[in-house]
Parts: sequence; C-alpha cells; structure tokens
Amino acid sequence: MASETIADSEAPSRASVFVRDVLALSKPRITGMVLFTFTGGLLLAPGAVVVGKALVALLGTTLIVAAANAINMYLERDVDGLMRRTMGRPLPDGRVAPFVALALGAMLASAAVPTLLVGGGAWLCLLGVIAFYSYVWGYTPLKRRSPLSLYVGAVPGAMPPLMGWVTATGRPEAPGLALFALMFVWQIPHFIAIAIFRAEDYAGAGFRVISLARSPLGTRVTLLLSTVALLPATLSLVWLGIAGWLYGAAALVLGLGFLVSVGRGLRLGPHAAETRIWAKSVFIYSLLYLTVLFVALALDRVLLAS
Repeated sequence: MASETIADSEAPSRASVFVRDVLALSKPRITGMVLFTFTGGLLLAPGAVVVGKALVALLGTTLIVAAANAINMYLERDVDGLMRRTMGRPLPDGRVAPFVALALGAMLASAAVPTLLVGGGAWLCLLGVIAFYSYVWGYTPLKRRSPLSLYVGAVPGAMPPLMGWVTATGRPEAPGLALFALMFVWQIPHFIAIAIFRAEDYAGAGFRVISLARSPLGTRVTLLLSTVALLPATLSLVWLGIAGWLYGAAALVLGLGFLVSVGRGLRLGPHAAETRIWAKSVFIYSLLYLTVLFVALALDRVLLAS
C-alpha cells in the first residue's frame, strides 16, 4: 500500500518532466530570441499594429520556429550525444523517443502554415517556409560538410524581423530587408565566436565549423571583417529614415566596442590559453550588443513618434 502511494505521488512529477522535455525540443531560448526580433520588426513598421492579426502572426512564427528546432533535434540526435553542451538534451539522453520529436515537428509545421497565412498573408507564409526549409534541410545537414553552413544558417536566423515587418505592411520593403541584413551580419561574428571556444566539442561531433576548417588567423580575420560589416548594416536604418540620432549613436558606440572586443583576439597566438576566454567574451558581448541595440531602436522609435 505504501509503495502504491509513493508511485501515485511520483506520477505527476514524471508527467511534468516529460512535458518539460517535450517543450525543450523547441529550444525555448532560441524561440524567445526569434519572438524578440519579430516583435522589433513589427513595431518598427509604419502604421498602427492590428493586435489580433499580429498575435496570430506571432503564434504562427512561434510554431514554425519550434517545428524547425524539434526536427533539427531529431536529425542531430546522434551527434548531440557526442558533445558536452548537448548530450543532456532529451533525445541523446534517452528521456524522449525520437519519433516524438519528429511527430511534434511535423504537427507544429502543419499548424504553422495556415496560421501564418491568416496572420500575415502569402508573403509572411512564404518567408516562414523559407526559414523552416533553410534551417532543417540546408543548415542542419551542411554543418557536417562545410563551414558555409554558417551563412546558410544565418538566413533563417535573420528572417524574424523581416517577418514582423511584413506582418504590418503586407510585403517586404527596404527597411524590412535592412533589418534582415542587420540580423544576418550579426550572426556571423556571434557564431564564429562560439565555433572558436567550442572547437573541441564540434570536432568530436564531426562538424565542419569555420574554426576547424580554416587557420586560426583566417578565422579571426573573418570574424573581424564581419564585425566591420555590422557598422553599415546597423547604420542603414538611420539612412532609411526608420531610426534617428539616439539609435545611430548607440549603433556606432556598440559597433566600435564590438570591434575592440574582436580586435583583442588578433594579438593572441594561434594556440594561446587565453583564446577560449577571449572568444567567449566576444560571444557574450554579441548578445549584449543585440539586446541594447534593439532597446535603443525601440526608445528611438518612441522619440520619433513623439
């Protein structure tokens, strides 16, 4: 009798753990970043936001991103088990059966397409489908073959602010495409930094990331050049008239700070012990950079509207 009572008391906790693991298949942190940048594009677009339509579009975007992440976890369940960073995920750890991730991804994708159509029309749906396929069938398999996966993977990562803009305007326009370019370029130094300080992990999994496919100097030069490219990408929003002096000043200061952070790595030797610490600091700065940049953009928008 006592054992039955204990088993009954454990049942809800087991169910909650399973639900938590299923939710983890959607990579909540990545999905949260997508929703953050989608909302930024939506609020920057001209005209009043239709709340009901925007919420449906946001739901559709959440569904398509979660679907792509779940199928990515299904396809990479073998290599996830080889990396310290990912071996604790539900599939390689055996807590969730692989077919659950595949079924979840298929169901979410099936629900996302009509939701995107209702929320933002054909253009929004098309952009969502492009993001889904480029992530699942482009970026995911290419990681094992070529460092070019860095640029292919930046396409779906850059799509959310453009999707937010299209939700408000009904079509892609120059400012929305500038937001896409900003996010695309930002991801290059962000992910190169990850590839440097997690090089051993990626090598063990057989991934052909840039830090393994190129020399240390070549990797750092690419990192530096992509950081330089961020300056015109961010300042283009000022030139296009959707941001003012506050955002422009923030973008300039943040961009110069990014260059200083990256430039410090050029002085390190190819196998210096400090290299991993430096690359991780660049990664952390890239996250702070993007957050502060979008906050400045929001504040600037309020000033322009007043």
